[in-house]
Amino acid sequence: MESTAYDSAATERWDAEPDKRPGRTAFQRDRARVLHSSALRRLAGKTQVVTPGSRSQVWDSSPRTRLTHSLECAQVGRELGAALGCDPDLVEAACLSHDMGHPPFGHNGEQALNDFAKDCGGFEGNAQSLRLLTRIEPKRFVRSAASGELVSVGLNLTRAALDAATKYPWTRGSHPTDPDSVKFGVYEDDLPVFAWVRAGAPEYRKCFEAQVMDWSDDVAYSVHDFEDGLHAGHIDPNVLDAEPERQEIFAVARGRYVPEDTDPAELAEALDRLMGQDWWPHGYDGSALAQARLKDATSQLIGRFCLAAESATREAYGAGRLTRYSAELVVPRATRNECAVLKAVADRYVMQRDEQERLRADQRIVIAELAEALTLRAPSEGLDPQFRALYDTAADDRARKRVLIDQIASLTDSSARSLHARLTANR
Repeated sequence: MESTAYDSAATERWDAEPDKRPGRTAFQRDRARVLHSSALRRLAGKTQVVTPGSRSQVWDSSPRTRLTHSLECAQVGRELGAALGCDPDLVEAACLSHDMGHPPFGHNGEQALNDFAKDCGGFEGNAQSLRLLTRIEPKRFVRSAASGELVSVGLNLTRAALDAATKYPWTRGSHPTDPDSVKFGVYEDDLPVFAWVRAGAPEYRKCFEAQVMDWSDDVAYSVHDFEDGLHAGHIDPNVLDAEPERQEIFAVARGRYVPEDTDPAELAEALDRLMGQDWWPHGYDGSALAQARLKDATSQLIGRFCLAAESATREAYGAGRLTRYSAELVVPRATRNECAVLKAVADRYVMQRDEQERLRADQRIVIAELAEALTLRAPSEGLDPQFRALYDTAADDRARKRVLIDQIASLTDSSARSLHARLTANR
C-alpha cells in the first residue's frame, strides 16, 4: 500500500503502467528502476575527487567514484529521510539519481560542455539528470499524440521521485535569489515534463525530500572527500593547527562553500569543534589501526551532521511525518560551517594540487576537441545508435547540437578519452 503521506498526484507517472509484481509501492518501483539503470552503472567510470593511479602513497586507498558516492549518499539520505517521516525508497531513489547527469570528468567536464552549449541552452549536470530520467535512459516508450511516433519517457518515474531529484527547480538565469548563479535544473527543451513534475508545487521551492537529498549529498561528499584525501596522502591533519594554513582553508570556504561575508572566526570555531572531538583523525599512516580510526571518524561526522539536521528540524516542526511541501529541512548554521570547512580542506589539499590543475586542463581539451570532432563528423562517426537516430530526426541545428551534448555527457572518463583519440587520430 502507498503511504498516506503521499497522494495520487505524488505517485502518478507520466505514462500510467501496471506493476509487473503486485504488492510493491510506487517508490519501491522508482528505486528499482534507478538502481538497474545503465546511467547509474556508468557513474562507476566517473571520478569523484582522487583519480585512481595518481596517488602519491603506496597503500591502496580505493578512491571513490561517482557511483560509490551516489550509493553512500543514498544510504545517508534513506536513514535521514526515514527519521523525519519521508518514504525511504523515495529519498533513496532521488539520492541514487542525483548525479546521473554528470558528464565525464565531473564538474570540469560540466564547465567545458557548458562552453560548447552556450548557444543552445547551456549545460548543467542537474538539468541533464532530469533530461536523462525523463527522456534519455531507455525504459518506457509511448506514442506521441502529435506525430504518432514512439518517443522515450525515460524511466517513467513518479512525479514525487522526479521532484525529489530536482535540486534546482528553475530554468537557466532564473535563480530566485542569485541572478548570476550558473545552477539550474531544467533545459527549455524539457519544460513540458518539468511543468508536469512541478504541478501544484510552490515556485522555486524544493520539496522536502529534495532538501534531504541535497543535505545528504553535502554530508557524503564533504566527509568522504576528506577521507579519500587522507588515504591518498594529500591531507596532513597536523597542518590544520597552523595559522597560515587555516586562513587559506577559510578563504576557500568563503569563496565556494559559505556566504562571502561569513566571519572567518566562525569557520575557525567550526574547525576547532571538529578537531576537538576524541575521534578526530590527528594522524594517518595507512596502518590497519589508522584505517579503522579514520573509518570511525567518518561515521562520527556523518552521524553528527545528520543528527544536527534531524534535531533542528524536529524542534521546528514537531514529531509528525514531514513530506513534500509540509516542512523545510533545518540545518543549523554551525553545522553548515563544519561541513563547509571539511569541503574546503579537501578543496585546498586535493583539488588545488598542481597535478590536478594540469589534469583538468587536459580534460577540458579532450571535451572541447571531442565536441568539435563530433560536430564535423556526426552522424557518420562517433554517435551511438541511440543518439544517431535522434540526430537524424532532430528538427534543426540547435536540436542536433543538443544530441551531441547528450552523447558526450553519457560517456565515462575512459570512453570519452577513447572516442576523442579515435576521432582526432588523423588530425
